[in-house]
Amino acid sequence: MPTVSTKCSVDSCLAGRPGLLVFSDDWGRHPSSCQHLVRRLLDRYPVWWVNTIGMRRPRWDRATWQRAWEKLRIWFGGVPAVRSVSANAAPTGPTVLNPWMWPWFNRPWHRRINRTMLVRTLRPLFRQASGPVVAVTTLPLAADLMGWLPAARWVYYCVDDFSKWPGLDHQAIEAMEQEVIQQADVLITASRTLQDRLASFGRSARLLTHGVELEHWRPETSAAPETLWPGLDRLERPWIVFWGLVDRRMDIEWLERLAADLPRGSLLLVGPTDNPDPRLLELARVHQLGPLEYSRLPHLAQLADVLIMPYADLPVTRAMQPLKLLEYLATGKPVVVRRLPSTQAWSDALDEAETAEEFSALVRRRLADGLPPEHRQARRRLEAESWDAKARVFEQWIFEGLLLRDS
Repeated sequence: MPTVSTKCSVDSCLAGRPGLLVFSDDWGRHPSSCQHLVRRLLDRYPVWWVNTIGMRRPRWDRATWQRAWEKLRIWFGGVPAVRSVSANAAPTGPTVLNPWMWPWFNRPWHRRINRTMLVRTLRPLFRQASGPVVAVTTLPLAADLMGWLPAARWVYYCVDDFSKWPGLDHQAIEAMEQEVIQQADVLITASRTLQDRLASFGRSARLLTHGVELEHWRPETSAAPETLWPGLDRLERPWIVFWGLVDRRMDIEWLERLAADLPRGSLLLVGPTDNPDPRLLELARVHQLGPLEYSRLPHLAQLADVLIMPYADLPVTRAMQPLKLLEYLATGKPVVVRRLPSTQAWSDALDEAETAEEFSALVRRRLADGLPPEHRQARRRLEAESWDAKARVFEQWIFEGLLLRDS
């Protein structure tokens, strides 16, 4: 049977309060915006978090097999179902469910299989709940559950334009997302670009930009390079660092130009990979280091000389709101990015480039001069962008009306 790890039962915890059922990325796997928000609601509401299989079309490659093995181990009880988001996470987590799911959804019968399995697992939760349950989804996969689960309301928290995301079955995803958009009671987006996109489907959405944990990105202690990765201290300085998913959104020409222009130093790409351009492995000075725990990223940032975000100008990058943008700014390090809609609100706090030549020149300028005073001054606005403040707004919007009736 699917594994369920309960940190707090409905009967013993927060009885009578509205509940929250969340469909999103695996809890604790990486610090997504939805996890940042929900983690701040755990002490006030019972929360059930549904780990899904994701939306990538299965491929016969190492990444797919590794992910499949992770899911099989969880489904059959081989590993714990709950872990903390970060070192300063809430002491209790949500009730995490790992329901069995069919890994395809591009045929009607695929979707019916998943709906049957998910409804069978989730419907008992509503009978046990002592208050109304609000369902929140960041994924179009929830389309097949709307109308089948007795949620008090459905909330679509739109954080990406999945119709443009590389590696997905765009036709199937877009069809499901349009169903979610039309059926959801509340729509919330992470960027104005996404807000405009949902408006093109005839629905208005509220805007909730991402926040940042300032205290997390300003550690009181430092770490030696070798404690982060063996041999890291042997890589040539200065260090130019990117962290996040390394995939086809990276602009290989920009990295190639920067690597060629640098007289010395190393470009460190930190994070999981998902079918990146093969040429990335051939670039001089570029080192793919793999993932690093969220709790240790601030220590890597302390050792970095410049932080970069060299995304290509694509429909998917124009729609996204990268979490790392505010994280980069919070570190106090120079930041050089490609000019995209998500960076324009902070253009006075970082350097934006439009060409490979400009990107390379700006990085080398920051290596020489460091963080300019005007960037440091502009970053004071981060104090108003905490995840605590964002979570209060999120809470108000998703529980609006229910708190007055049921608290």
